[in-house]
Amino acid sequence: MVTIIASTNRPGSSTLKMAKYYQQKLGEKGVEANLLSLGQLPANLLQTDLYGKRSAEFSEIQEIVTQTDKFLFIIPEYNGSYPGVLKVFIDACSFPDSFYDKKAALVGVSSGKYGNIRGIDHFTGVCHYVHLNVMPLKLHIAAIHKEFDADGKLINADTLKFTDEQIDKFIAF
Repeated sequence: MVTIIASTNRPGSSTLKMAKYYQQKLGEKGVEANLLSLGQLPANLLQTDLYGKRSAEFSEIQEIVTQTDKFLFIIPEYNGSYPGVLKVFIDACSFPDSFYDKKAALVGVSSGKYGNIRGIDHFTGVCHYVHLNVMPLKLHIAAIHKEFDADGKLINADTLKFTDEQIDKFIAF
């Protein structure tokens, strides 16, 4: 099972738009993918689901994570790294059955010009720690607000080319 993680809880984010794009493109290539936005996390996650506790709300999310073989993380840049909610999500998930020896692809997005290079690097370290195997081709999409047309479709030819290449490699990974 494949799950795409829109790695922010920010409403109306470009991260979620990009996650939906990847979901659509994977579907066109015959791969069904779940979409999990971190906006779906329980509001009281810090109080209810860390340190061995488990709420009914998070149990459903944990089940999806446990059943997933491949993850595709779309990660926005927050203060030169990745969002804190992504780290809380990783910490709340059961170890080792959530990520151990599974696979992941990473896509960084930012409104600036570097496409969250540092955040993807930081998150790669976390992935290695939890034994999540990261695909070598990581994308960094800068100026994310200029990537979509009014209908939410990607319009930059280079981005279309590189996302398609990454999707093909992710399927084969």
